[in-house]
Order: sequence, then C-alpha cells, then structure tokens
Amino acid sequence: MSHPVVAQLQAVLSPEHIATDPAATEHYRSGWRSGQGKALAVVFPQTLVALWRVLEVCVNNNCIIIMQAAKTGLTEGSTPSGDDYDREIVVINTLAMDDLIMLKDGKQVISFPGTTLHKLEDQLKPLKRSPHSVIGSSCLGASIVGGVANNSGGALIKRGPAYTQYALYAQVNEHGELQLVNHLGIELGSEPEEILTNLENGTFDKTSTDNSKYASAQDYADIIRDVDASTPARYNADPGKLFEASGCAGKLAVFAVRLDTFAKPEREQTFYIGVNDPALLAKLRRHMLAEFTHLPEVAEYMHRDIFDVAKDYGKDTFLAVKHVGTGRLPKMFAAKGRIDALLNKQSRLPSFLSDRIMQSAARLFPNHLPDSLMQYRNQYEHHLILKMSDEGIEEADAFLKSFFAAERGGNFLVCSPDEASAAFLHRFAAAGAALRYQLLHEKEVGDILALDIALRRNDMDWIETLPPELDARIEKKLYYGHFFCHVFHQDYILKKGTEAKQVKAEMLALLDNRGAKYPAEHNVGHLYDAEDTLKAFYRSLDPTNTFNPGIGHMEKTKRNCACC
Repeated sequence: MSHPVVAQLQAVLSPEHIATDPAATEHYRSGWRSGQGKALAVVFPQTLVALWRVLEVCVNNNCIIIMQAAKTGLTEGSTPSGDDYDREIVVINTLAMDDLIMLKDGKQVISFPGTTLHKLEDQLKPLKRSPHSVIGSSCLGASIVGGVANNSGGALIKRGPAYTQYALYAQVNEHGELQLVNHLGIELGSEPEEILTNLENGTFDKTSTDNSKYASAQDYADIIRDVDASTPARYNADPGKLFEASGCAGKLAVFAVRLDTFAKPEREQTFYIGVNDPALLAKLRRHMLAEFTHLPEVAEYMHRDIFDVAKDYGKDTFLAVKHVGTGRLPKMFAAKGRIDALLNKQSRLPSFLSDRIMQSAARLFPNHLPDSLMQYRNQYEHHLILKMSDEGIEEADAFLKSFFAAERGGNFLVCSPDEASAAFLHRFAAAGAALRYQLLHEKEVGDILALDIALRRNDMDWIETLPPELDARIEKKLYYGHFFCHVFHQDYILKKGTEAKQVKAEMLALLDNRGAKYPAEHNVGHLYDAEDTLKAFYRSLDPTNTFNPGIGHMEKTKRNCACC
C-alpha cells in the first residue's frame, strides 16, 4: 500500500511523473559534488497548475518541500542533506516547465521555473540580444530561476548577479497557509489556478506591465567601478540583492521571474594577458575599472596550476563543447550522473568508471590548445582573458600597449577567433577539472575543498598566502575566477588523511580576517553558515520552515510562527 501522501500526489500527477523507489530517486536526492538524503518522493509536474496542486498536497500533509531545477549548484542547496529531518520530504523537480515569454520585443522575458539559460540564449539570438548571464554553466543546463534564487554571478562584468524584483511565487505564511503571490507586474487574475493558467496560456496583455521596479542588477556597473570600497562587489548574502525570489535559495516555490535582456555588441575582441607579478594584474584591474569609459564584457583569471590541470583533466569537456555543442550537454551530463550512481554501486568495477573512460578517450586526441596559449603558459604564472566590445576594443588595445611598454614581466595577445574560443573553453573546463583530478587520484590524495569567495573591491594584495602548517596539508591549490569582480574559485586538493572540515574551518577564518565574503555566487546550501541578515531573510520568506529547511546550517525542524 502506498503512503497516503504518495496516493494524493498520484491523484494530481501521472504515475510516470512520480518516483518513490530509492534507486530511481537517488540522482535527484544527491548533490552535484556532495551531499545526499532521503525523500518520500521526487515529483515532476508538467504544468504550473500541477505544481500548485503538488504544493497543496505537501502543505496539507505537513511535508518538507525541496524545489529543484537543474541541480548544478555546488553547495548541496537543492537536495536533502542527511536523514535527520522531522517530516517527510518531497523533492519537486521543475525542469519540465520550461516556457519563455518574450516582452517588449525581447527586451524582457518571463521565465518559467525549469527554463535554462541555454534555451534563453538560443531564443534571443535572432533578436541580437543576450541574457543576464552566459557563463559556461549554461552548458550544463543551469536554470534561470535557479540563478536568480541563488544570486548567481557569472562572468559578465556589466550585469552583475542574477537579480529581479519581479516574480510569481508561492509561500507558506506564518499561519501555515499556502498562498500565491503575483509580483510579476502583470495582471493575471485573482485566484491561484486562474493566474497560473493565464500565464501558461499567455492570455494576458503583454503590453501592459508595471515598470517601477528592477528586472536586473542595474546598479552593478557603478558598484564594481568603486575600486576604493572596502566591501566586495557581489556575494550571496549581500542584503542589497535579497528581494523575494532573488536570493531565496528555495525558501519559496518560484513559478516565474521577469528579467531584462541585453543588446549584443556589434564587435568583440579578446585579449589574452600573461604576467608573473600579480601586482601588475591588480594595477591593471584598478585602472580599467576606475578610468575606462567602456567596461570590459569579461575578465577571467586562471593561475598556471589550474591551466595545467584543466589541460589534462578538462580536455574531454573542452572537446565535447567544441564538437558536440552546448545543446546536447545538459542531457549528457544528467545521463552521466545517473550512470555513475548505478555503476558506483558495483563493487567489482572501479569507482567513477565513466570519468575514467572519458579521461582515457580524451588522451587519444592531439593537443587541443593553440600554441600561442601554451607559450603564454610557459612564460607566465598568471593569466587573464579579457573581452572588450565596440569602442572599448580600441580603448583597451591602446592602454595595454602603453601599460606593458612601461611594465616588465608581462605581455598580451590580441586573440584570433579560434584563440579566443579556445581560451574561454579552457576556462570553462577548469570548473570541473579539479574534481576530475581528485576522483581519478583518490588513492593518492584526500578530499577536494572547493570555495568561492569575494574579496574587497579595494584589495590590491589579492593573492592568497597560507600559513606553512596549513599549506603543508594541501596537495594542490587551484585558483581561477572573475577577476574584475574579485570573485574567485579556490579548489584545494588535500593530502591523503587530511581532515577536510578542519582545513575548511581554518580557511574560512583566514578569509574572515581578510574581509572576504563567502560563498560568492552559490547559495550557502548545507556547506556554509548563513549570516544573521541572511537567516532573517530566509525566516521572513518561510516562517514555518517548510521549504528547504537546514540550509545555512539553520534548524531543520518546523517553526510554528514567524517569531520563533
């Protein structure tokens, strides 16, 4: 006999859209890199009305609700964590609800909860526009709503974190009642199912929209240009970017968000910069942000060590994106996750067999990086991939020529289209290369500790120097990130036998002393403590702790009122 909650869900959804068998749900109960927990069911509603009815079943039966889209986050923020919850858990996967509605000739869009950045990019191309973020995570199927909910950053300097004040969402109020809140700035009706049906069918006046609020982080260019500020430009818990769905981290059930899109530049040019003295990059960053008329589009940093690891352990990712394209990758990575979950249970097979096969296959191909990039790798320790657009191209070219004429120990390359493509693909591949290295060397090395941090905007001394006793416990230190934003990904592969939790605690204490913030562009998930302002924000959205309890190391138990 099925569980009473499952029986009620079966009255709302077709059987193929409900999974209860632990083997079938394991992929959806497991984090991208770490974390796992139990769930009564994983459900896959196909329409917004079905999602609303699933929420009604869950709330009426006092269930915990975990909202999930592409599950590309790295902090366990969209999956259960452990088995110490006080109620049954239902995971709601939203990827089937992936419609897009264009507004104002594509200058704005309404995104449904499962719509991916990749789909938005494709639909905006004929309009010569682009979304708020085009960072490589779109290749892995990252959802638009997930980015907004997590204040995700990305590589685009002019646009800042994913942010909007326009959203349609459900929440459970302090009385335990499910309610639908329409803050899309569009008239859709008065009753929940009427509102959702009108939105899904597009039966509303697309020309009549409220425009009094923000649909993007329009102040970010001013924020990042303030190079004397003693606070980071962006980070997950920034109170200025916490607003309803923005930064909600799954504490709401978001049905739709409304976002700005951006005109594509007429021209783009990538410059590849190499230096041995990190102070040169700090000086370059400060001048370009404070003095340039035209901000860069992108400025991505890679240290030589992550360059090398990505070259060897991200090669299959590089080749897949280059030759297969981004359209098929989300399904490929999802299939890989399910296959790994199955194969890792077979004791006779080596662990992470799919990674070993892909790694071996990649070795059969010749070197995939241009000779020019390899020469810069041999000459320089620190690498910056700088993309400029339109009038900014000439501004940057003139500045770089004069800068490196006066400063020794560095140089720059004006990239051909092939060199530019290779540079950015290589940077994208770096994100997964550290994990691949650790997986394939698990017998020789310890765990991987992955941090994403935001330094203060006025930090000139941006290179990390670890105490000798801490440095001695680390096998590899891998640094890369969004340099002009001063947001860095720092992956540490620990030595065998090293206690990861202790190293992390010491690392975070050092970052606190430097005035850094963390996480920078993932939510706190189940891996970080939420700051007091963030805890208060979560409690205001979800006073009864129905949605995604336990994130930020907060309580997992039910709260009876907003003040508890």
